Amino acid sequence: MAERTIDRAAADTLRQARDAVAREAWAAAYRLLGGLDPACLTPDDCAAFADAAWWTSHVEESIAHRTRAYSGYVEAGAARRAGHMAWLLFYEHQLAGRGAVAAGWLRRARRQLRGEPECVEQCYLAWVDTEDAQRRGAFDEAMATARRMAGIARRRGSPDLLAMSVQAQAGVLVAQGRVGEGLALLDEAMCSAMAGELSSFFTGWIYCLGLQQSMACADLERAAEWTDAAMRWCAAMPDENNFRGLCRVHRVEVLELHGRWPEALTEAERTCAELLPYERRMAAEAVYVVGQIQRRRGELAAAEQSYDRTHELGRDPQPGLALLRLAQGKADASATALRLALADTAGAGGLERCRLLAAQVEVSLALGRTAEARAAAEELRTLARQWQRRCGSSTTLLHASAAAASGALALAARDLDRALPRLRRALTLWLELRVPYEAAQTRMTLAAADRAAGDDEGARMELRSAEQTFRQLGAVPDTRRAAALLADVRRPRPGGLTEREIQVLRLVAAGRTNRAVAAELVISEHTVARHLNNIFAKLDVSSRAAATAYAYEHGLT
Repeated sequence: MAERTIDRAAADTLRQARDAVAREAWAAAYRLLGGLDPACLTPDDCAAFADAAWWTSHVEESIAHRTRAYSGYVEAGAARRAGHMAWLLFYEHQLAGRGAVAAGWLRRARRQLRGEPECVEQCYLAWVDTEDAQRRGAFDEAMATARRMAGIARRRGSPDLLAMSVQAQAGVLVAQGRVGEGLALLDEAMCSAMAGELSSFFTGWIYCLGLQQSMACADLERAAEWTDAAMRWCAAMPDENNFRGLCRVHRVEVLELHGRWPEALTEAERTCAELLPYERRMAAEAVYVVGQIQRRRGELAAAEQSYDRTHELGRDPQPGLALLRLAQGKADASATALRLALADTAGAGGLERCRLLAAQVEVSLALGRTAEARAAAEELRTLARQWQRRCGSSTTLLHASAAAASGALALAARDLDRALPRLRRALTLWLELRVPYEAAQTRMTLAAADRAAGDDEGARMELRSAEQTFRQLGAVPDTRRAAALLADVRRPRPGGLTEREIQVLRLVAAGRTNRAVAAELVISEHTVARHLNNIFAKLDVSSRAAATAYAYEHGLT
């Protein structure tokens, strides 16, 4: 593609465009290059036009201009540049979901670079080979390839591709189950981005991949730190920054978990505006979070629309949609949807599987299907133990979810000796992780366990805290439920009896023996006898018959 003679005005425009490219003023570069006759652009100009189109979210135009650049480089015999363009076309088509086209461009990239002396462009092929070996479970091969990529980048003096090779090695370690080592290495790559050691394109790339990996590893603290760093970088960049939306998706997730719902909704709206033109699947993540907030606020019709939109954009709206169905009183439909979603993710781990299992515990207990709830809770505990072995931490979102589910299951079985410590552990974890909504939900369950154990004061404190948190968040249905339960627990009980004593009295009034009461409440006969002695003393009666009469007179049966 030879540069032809052009008039003075066009030459001046081309100089301005090239200057804008050098300054990374992508909007200006896109406008100036778009006003020129394509025939007067060199392959380098076409490649720059492709970059400008990409940064300004004109992805299909980016592909078209990059294809012209590739053809020009091939015609000029510039194999390395042609190979680089072919690889970028592979990557852009892959992101667009065009797998067959992407594979064709990858083959072209390999062909152009085959036989070339060592060069930085070969790092891109090594990166693809690393990911391929990782997917196949060939971790030694994947790590060797990633290290070869690092060696080339170091010898060829490319800090960009050296950082990418570190990120690739981190991905291999995480996939291999060496999560702690992998995340530590990931931090090293992210520091390169934060320190300003990389070009703009690779800075954004490293941030996006690192945030995605942090969230996939259920490491909320790390994700929050790196999200803040990524968004500070985005704010310092020109408006035409295609990475802004990609990084903002993860910020939306972190804000929602931390209970900063108004900010999360604002950021989600901006994310969709930035991503929908070219990255619908990532935009769906933001739409899903909007549905989650709407559901918890009691805006059920709006939440349903958001979950429908999530599905339309290519993301499974579970478990949010199943929990919406539960709130709508459609528990059977909720349980069915969760079973199907769990079947689709069988054998998987991580945060998404964890969320599905936690929802299944909630829905199954609502339906009285304790066996199904027990199986889901046990899998959650297994996932948490496995994750702890892999990452060396026992304070992740997985551990908090597992403890909360296990505690709720134990409470349903009236096993307070197990329920109380597990629920307290879950609450501690949610508070450490700064996840207020889940902490408040756990307080509600803990209050029920406290009441069952006769600790009305403890129940009142948990319910007060839960009500305050729900009100601050704007979770209207939960606020009402907490307020109603708080009013009930404040209501004086007949004879000053505790909740557990009332349970024992009801069963005695129904004609149960001490042994039968013990079996139903999952406590010892000795404990039943102690409760009866307390009941007799508080009611000033001396027999089961008199206690039964009191129960009938005061509406406790």
